[in-house]
Amino acid sequence: MARQDYILTLSCPDTTGIVHRVSGVLFDLGCNILDAQQFGDSGSGRFFLRVHFSAPEGLGQGALNQRFETLGADFAMDWQIHDASERARVMIMVSKQGHCLNDLLFRARSGQLPVEIVAVVSNHPDYAEMAASNGIPFHHLPVTPATKAEQERQVLALVDELDVDLVVLARYMQILSTDMCHALAGRAINIHHSFLPSFKGARPYHQAHERGVKIIGATAHYVTADLDEGPIIEQDIAHVDHTMTPDDLTQVGSDIESRVLARAVRSHVEHRVMQNGHRTVVFR
Repeated sequence: MARQDYILTLSCPDTTGIVHRVSGVLFDLGCNILDAQQFGDSGSGRFFLRVHFSAPEGLGQGALNQRFETLGADFAMDWQIHDASERARVMIMVSKQGHCLNDLLFRARSGQLPVEIVAVVSNHPDYAEMAASNGIPFHHLPVTPATKAEQERQVLALVDELDVDLVVLARYMQILSTDMCHALAGRAINIHHSFLPSFKGARPYHQAHERGVKIIGATAHYVTADLDEGPIIEQDIAHVDHTMTPDDLTQVGSDIESRVLARAVRSHVEHRVMQNGHRTVVFR
């Protein structure tokens, strides 16, 4: 008998009986739990749960939603049920550094990343050919201080037109307005080197080299109006030493940025990330 896989994610005030009630509803519906992960945060007093389950043929998402509406109300849950077979529709934004873009395009094309990249947007024309070679529409939307508001309206229009689930800022070197951050809340991920706020501005790896740093790293986080301070999804570091040139540091940093961003995107599109105030719960 054919079965359909779904992913349930929820958070609610922590109390007894949550897992019992959730598993009971799934059992009553003839569903089979394939994987479940949970976390109770004593600090916030909230409980987080991710359940990957299969449902019998004929049991659609509408019927699942209907059953969980009552349960969700009983526990004051924030909950969602996702079709596990659906690939997230992703828009990538980039400026003049293309290492993260290239990495994401390769991972998507090779099946390593379960997404459908529906557009590449840039304020520069440099990566039009790269996007075209991957069969991805490229949108060159230049921006100046005078045209910033209109350019952001164009970006958000594309998000709506293309039914975008996630916007990835793959080294997009423009600060988003507060309005745009609010419009994309919870569905935009940024990547930056982990020197912030120590080495701001241009050539951060050259600044790091001058200071003789011993580790470099990268951070992927959700975009908020607080610049580079959104809830962190993924981080990584590498050890470096005095023998390395600024170009060496830049290369190591680019590799880390690409890996960290790809891991963050995967966690998000597989519904493994839940926000917990200014922090995140990331189920592996």
